[in-house]
Amino acid sequence: MRKKFLNLILFFILIFLITLIVIFGIFIYQEFFTDSSEPVIYKVDKIFAEEPDMEKNSNYDNTSVSIAESIRTTPTQSNIESINNKNSSAGFFYSQLNKNQKIIYDGLMKNKQYLKQGNYVINYKDSFTDTLSEENGSDKLGDDYQSAIEAFTYDNIDVFYLDLNKMFLNIETSTKFFKTTYNVYISAANDSNYLSKEFQTTEKIEKAISELEAEKENIISHLNGTDYQNILYIHDYLVNNVEYDSTYQSIGSYNIYGALVEKKCVCEGYAKAFKYLLNSAGYDCELMQGTATNSSGQSENHMWNCVKLNDKWYAIDVTWDDPIIIGGNGRTSNEYKYRYYLKGTQTFDKDHFLEYQLSENGKTFSYPNVSREDY
Repeated sequence: MRKKFLNLILFFILIFLITLIVIFGIFIYQEFFTDSSEPVIYKVDKIFAEEPDMEKNSNYDNTSVSIAESIRTTPTQSNIESINNKNSSAGFFYSQLNKNQKIIYDGLMKNKQYLKQGNYVINYKDSFTDTLSEENGSDKLGDDYQSAIEAFTYDNIDVFYLDLNKMFLNIETSTKFFKTTYNVYISAANDSNYLSKEFQTTEKIEKAISELEAEKENIISHLNGTDYQNILYIHDYLVNNVEYDSTYQSIGSYNIYGALVEKKCVCEGYAKAFKYLLNSAGYDCELMQGTATNSSGQSENHMWNCVKLNDKWYAIDVTWDDPIIIGGNGRTSNEYKYRYYLKGTQTFDKDHFLEYQLSENGKTFSYPNVSREDY
């Protein structure tokens, strides 16, 4: 009996010692074999935006304006030619991204519907281990994020309700048994969301989308002519129905909502609405951005379009085809209404100058190779 009692005591002592060893082992493991730091956060640079102090072109002087030798980085001709042959349905700017950038873009596209929540987290987990294992790997992935966001913005102008400057790329690093693992995800700032100030709820977003789609369907329902006539109809619709927002304060002034619902916007709104409508009607149309110099010699950030017609690309500037009219009957004459309609580089390069980077430190993108001759 006494022997059994001693064995029982020894058993409990053994269990106690094993428990101590396990607790001590966990302590040692956490103290010396794991390391988790606060996530490194990357925020996108400000993507192209028309500045409020810029003036809309209202002077009809035909004098060509020269500029100093450009220091902008431009794509190679071979790159331009390869891009011109891409299928725009795949995303014109998407087609120019590298592997990491496409993964980030794909995550945004796959979860596009959920972005309306404003705080939805897009998790890439360990998709970028190879890059993050390199020297300065986090910074490289941060640059890839910038490029992916830029391409996503230019290919998907219907996400007008997002404030991409409030979306962060988070890179978490954890080391266990001397092996480093990474977790990458996109999220909003703490206690915030990545929705624009005008559309802070899903209900407002859905209502705005319904208004946009109704307006789009109404416009497209009138397209029953040739390709030239259909493109012309959409161009004239915007010129005749949209007012330039000189205050820069209207709701959606920089996007398709401002142009098509509020009927008031700046050049970004004109250009994005033109692309939105033409793409919806089955036409290839892309955004082009850079600077434009008006006849007063003022250089301003500007956005316009290029359209594919009869297998050639032509430039169109809907904003400058709708100039501010001072005096008269308030109407734009045909002389000015089509001054920047389906033009080649021999016309556009006099006062429109492309920027091949969509942000100050972003990737160099290519644009379609616009015809030299006017249509």
